[in-house]
Amino acid sequence: MLWQEILVVLQHEFSDLSNINDITRVSVRLLVATILGGILGYEREAIGASAGLRTHMMVSLGAALFVLVPLQTGMAVEDVSRVIQGLAAGIGFLGAGAIMKRWEASEIHGLTTAAGIWLTAAIGCAAGMGHEATAVLSTVLALIIFSMLRITKK
Repeated sequence: MLWQEILVVLQHEFSDLSNINDITRVSVRLLVATILGGILGYEREAIGASAGLRTHMMVSLGAALFVLVPLQTGMAVEDVSRVIQGLAAGIGFLGAGAIMKRWEASEIHGLTTAAGIWLTAAIGCAAGMGHEATAVLSTVLALIIFSMLRITKK
């Protein structure tokens, strides 16, 4: 009897993905966010930026999860906007850690990395809210900015 009660509790605790539609929807959104973050992170890691593959993947996945779970619980989109506001502000602290100022040369390094982390969070939000095409387009634009516009800097 005790085992039956435990099994009922466990079944209830894992019931947020109760059918194939929910499993597929959540899996696609989280996977898209992770892959897109990975694409941006790979580009940053390839040039030796301080935040690379794993960081960008985690930021994008985390952002997607932050918006996906409230939507799963039935939270109104207006209320999810407060979650996004908190996420946008909070991710700024992570980005700030990537920025360094070299006093002797009056140079600032890491602004592009910080902006990339911030954008990666936005891409994760888009994917988490079910706007995967927008997330993909944003990733393509970010790659253009990161890689193609780097040529003009030299």
